[in-house]
Amino acid sequence: YAMFTVTEEKNNAISIVTGNLYYDLTVDGNTATALVVEPDSFKEFIVTLKNPNNRSTRLNLYYVGNESEEIDVAYIEEDYNSIPSATGENFASGESKQYKIRVSNISHSTITVNLGVEAGLDYNDLSIPSNGHEIRKMTIRGLVADVVQDDIMNRLNTSDSEQTFVTGENPNNYIWYSGKLWRVVSIDPSDNSVKLVTQWNISAVPYNAEGNTAFEGSYMETWLNDTSVDGFLGNLRDYENFIKTDSVWNVTLTTATTKPAETTMVTDAVGLLNVYEYTMSYSGTDYSNGYLNNGQYWWTLTPYSPSTVRRVTTYGLAIDDSPTAAYGVRPSINLKSSVRITSGDGTENNPYRLEGDNDSNLNGTLLNTRYSGEYIQFGTGENTLYRIVSHETNGLTKITSAEPLKSSGTFITSAFGSSSSEVNYSSSNTIGSFLNGEYLTSYVGDSYRNMIEPSTTWYLGTVGSGVSYRLAKYSSATGNELTTSTTDAQVGLLRLGELMAGQFERDAVKGGSTSTDFTTDYWMLTPYSSSGVRYVSSAGGTDSSSLTNAYGVCPSMNLKSNVVITGGSGTKLDPFILSIG
Repeated sequence: YAMFTVTEEKNNAISIVTGNLYYDLTVDGNTATALVVEPDSFKEFIVTLKNPNNRSTRLNLYYVGNESEEIDVAYIEEDYNSIPSATGENFASGESKQYKIRVSNISHSTITVNLGVEAGLDYNDLSIPSNGHEIRKMTIRGLVADVVQDDIMNRLNTSDSEQTFVTGENPNNYIWYSGKLWRVVSIDPSDNSVKLVTQWNISAVPYNAEGNTAFEGSYMETWLNDTSVDGFLGNLRDYENFIKTDSVWNVTLTTATTKPAETTMVTDAVGLLNVYEYTMSYSGTDYSNGYLNNGQYWWTLTPYSPSTVRRVTTYGLAIDDSPTAAYGVRPSINLKSSVRITSGDGTENNPYRLEGDNDSNLNGTLLNTRYSGEYIQFGTGENTLYRIVSHETNGLTKITSAEPLKSSGTFITSAFGSSSSEVNYSSSNTIGSFLNGEYLTSYVGDSYRNMIEPSTTWYLGTVGSGVSYRLAKYSSATGNELTTSTTDAQVGLLRLGELMAGQFERDAVKGGSTSTDFTTDYWMLTPYSSSGVRYVSSAGGTDSSSLTNAYGVCPSMNLKSNVVITGGSGTKLDPFILSIG
């Protein structure tokens, strides 16, 4: 946990003091996380906070158990005057709290209870259990590789000694991690790491410049592995604890869909699936029915020639295309072999949840501590599902509608502007006037409107053909100087390359190419030229159009720093409920 405290401000210089937030958990005078307890008896343990900056901290306690264990665990306050009235009580630096633990409902002579601690600064407001003293149980199903292989044994292809592939039309291989729905693609038998790919297109960016199909140094590699607020990796939750940052990706040029030679290999934390991995996913069926066919356009990792790269069509066929095209991005990562599943059965509505990413009791937590992709309930009427985009502005939370706005079940449309003079978004051009007027009045409602930051800076850099997505925000493709083309407004749109600027439903039906009508084209705020503007296509890529054409509208805005969560878990079926703190 990194903690920053401003101690002096003078002549535009700020001195920042940092320190580690950590604790000791001791049993019988020894550092430990496990207690051996007899039935209906008590065992003592002590938690001591160590914090050199002397900031108060909140701690929650939990224990880890198997789903099959029918045991009850609770700590008891009696006879300990120093014990806080509930977990979540503030600790001061160096302060110790003493607890007793009791177990019941076990048939063994003893049982080992593994303890854990959730720690956060006091303003994170970790929740307090309703009964004031319960230690939350965290169940563990097992290591990801083991659980997946046990659950879908009949959907595995073991013909490749280097990767055990999940195959078929719709195996139960869904994982929810860091606000996004993923699919398990394969398991590496050499280390039991697990390759994942997102179910949906998280954004859409050009692969690279004209005639350059190399992944290393590409726009795509930059976007995937950017650790700032602008990139995919920088918005993944605690990624160093979950993923192999030294993963090796096969980016060898090939015209075949069989296993490529290992000629060109790149080491990165995040990549894409290569065309062979995609092909193996539908072994036993065909590409139109395979589980990785999500009804959208998306890039693979594989160059087809010196001038083209493989991408997948809406009906699942892998073809080649110019790297300058901005198709959908489905990031791929490799989970560490030590990552464990706590719950879920791998189905879409009950995906596997990972230890360390399965928060509960988030009541009172600030929204600005949460993660890109998580769902929130916002607004009124039929347009109430939104998603976190990022925390681009310190303390604030950028959100966007989970799909373009609808009226009576039909996507509404709007021109971007009425003439070329409106190619740059503003609160007074055609679409900006709607978003900062009728939208706020008719689609949001007073209680939610009060959560919106009054003014946000929107970046309006032009991104033409074959150039980096970074020009939408920065004055150059490699530097960090912001573009001078900006506007201020309360409500805006997403720009090219932002997270959540994708599609999260199928554009084509499974097994065919007929439209589902679940998606529609919608505007971004990034100009393509002096007379054209970028939009996200219904198939998940991006293109440009005359600003007088009518497309869908996905509003975006920043929520204030004091917006808190009062319910929900952040998933699509259970979005966060919000209020002003």
